[in-house]
Amino acid sequence: MCGIAGFIDSRLRKEEAVEQIQKMLKAQHHRGPDHAAFWQKESLTLGHNRLSIIDLSDASIQPFHFHGVTLIFNGEIYNYIELRAELQRAGFSFSTQGDTEVICAAYLHWGEKCVTHFIGMWAFALWDDKTEKLFCSRDRFGIKPFLYFNQGDSFYFASALNTLKVAGCFNNTVNYEQIKRCLVFGWADFKEETVYQNVKTLPPAHNLVYQAGKVKTERYWDVNFNAASLMTWEQKKAAFHDLFIDAVKLHFRSDVPNGICLSGGLDSTAIASAFSTLYPDTPLKTFTIFFEGKGKVDERPYVYETIKKYPNLQPYYYSPNHNEVADIFESAAWHSDIPMLGSSHIAGFFVMRLAKQNGVTVVNDGQGSDEYLGGYLHSLYRIIGSDLKQLKLAKAYNLLNKLSEREQFSSAKKLDFLLKSIVASGSSEQSIYEMEYRKWNSLCGKVPSINMETHETSSFNNFLYHLLFHTTLQPILHFEDRKSMAYSIESRVPFLDHRLVEFAFSLNTQDRISNNAETKFILREGLKSILPKAVYERKDKKGFVTPGEVEWLNGPLKFLLEDDFSSLGFLNKAAANKLIQQYKKGDYSKASMVWKLAATNYWLKKLA
Repeated sequence: MCGIAGFIDSRLRKEEAVEQIQKMLKAQHHRGPDHAAFWQKESLTLGHNRLSIIDLSDASIQPFHFHGVTLIFNGEIYNYIELRAELQRAGFSFSTQGDTEVICAAYLHWGEKCVTHFIGMWAFALWDDKTEKLFCSRDRFGIKPFLYFNQGDSFYFASALNTLKVAGCFNNTVNYEQIKRCLVFGWADFKEETVYQNVKTLPPAHNLVYQAGKVKTERYWDVNFNAASLMTWEQKKAAFHDLFIDAVKLHFRSDVPNGICLSGGLDSTAIASAFSTLYPDTPLKTFTIFFEGKGKVDERPYVYETIKKYPNLQPYYYSPNHNEVADIFESAAWHSDIPMLGSSHIAGFFVMRLAKQNGVTVVNDGQGSDEYLGGYLHSLYRIIGSDLKQLKLAKAYNLLNKLSEREQFSSAKKLDFLLKSIVASGSSEQSIYEMEYRKWNSLCGKVPSINMETHETSSFNNFLYHLLFHTTLQPILHFEDRKSMAYSIESRVPFLDHRLVEFAFSLNTQDRISNNAETKFILREGLKSILPKAVYERKDKKGFVTPGEVEWLNGPLKFLLEDDFSSLGFLNKAAANKLIQQYKKGDYSKASMVWKLAATNYWLKKLA
């Protein structure tokens, strides 16, 4: 894991370019504290901050030069050993033991299509001397960030907004349309848009080429909705098991200590169980944040079950107090790059700090599975709605009943779920999100552009597709990157091995959400043999819940509410003030929105 930064700017003299890249590298020093270097050629400057993970020798220092190409790279190519062997058979020789050199050779061998051979996470920029082009790429799911702006004949890019901000030509005009999406939906960005009008994010699974003053982007990978597995149920379970085990095996390749963020939920427990099955005699540190008290979530009982089953795991627990929350807020807000859209992100910073304090440089985390295996209950709106649309009334009614029994719905909640399923039956994803936005019209005004294409497939698959690429997963990955990098830690997400995602989209709906309304069914059943019984049988989904929106905002972070909120002029001032005053009087029904208003106000005043 590292930080990349660079630019093509003919307006700068050489010494000005040196000063500029040094400022950018200093701004993202935390992303790669082990080494910083830059390289120049005419108007091109490439800079790199290194966090040494694979091949710790100086041989893999970047910018890396290889037979006429120069590379700066953030991320990991997990199958680099297999690719290196393949490229050696094609005639390439290597002088390092890392993945950086493999990317260069792969580019020379396969051209821009080299990225389709990679299993991993990446954001890189590669200068090709022969064609005089800058070839950039971002991994399939956007695990690693790539932000850029194009101003006239100049092109700047970096791993973080805070890095771009120190560029002398940076334009800090705020994109209030995106800020509104942040407030209503919690989206860090949307497609190419960021919180700044003039800064773009390279979308997941896209390449970018800058050549002769022009930017061109192109998608290199996508989900295949036409793939359909012909396996039996038993074969599907075995296939998922084997793919997942191999994904975990690859993701734990490292020359520095590994750890796991262990929440007690199904996903992180699956990673810990898979690792311990593969390497039962290898100690592995796990990190868990918890909160005690009435109404708070404490997942330790499930973590204890995992530790009991796998004694190689070495658990570390931590519960932050109010003083620590107050102390960490300013740093967490700066590192987040954008308004901090929920208190759970602060808890995430404590997880990474705990890992850093205990000597870990790489952590594996459980993000991603909910988005393609149907882990969220609102996935069932689309399934029940689809059955209703096809007049499969008995099937829809049975699924709703099973769900109601499992979740212990009240009559009112069951009716609400049915009505939302009916709405989903006749609505596109775009129209559903527009309806959700209109609930906040009095605060945020007209609906910003929410362009979501409809694919030739089931509404369930279409919904999951947007979760992956446009809505839920992207902000999760944004904050995962920022909080881990704040402590110079590489965070890996084995569930986002693209082979698992491709396999999941070849399955039937009921393989992922059973006829008994069990979410992530293929995961639960495919890994049954390695999961602790208590976690396998667990039916509730907690998420990463913290007491922040009420307890912290009324306690150590109360100063956020004592501000004048003058920066929120792009909203309906009266509606915003009403929400805040109701909150101060003890009405916490809109606490999540009040948190986002307070955090956005802070960001606009202090950090934008």
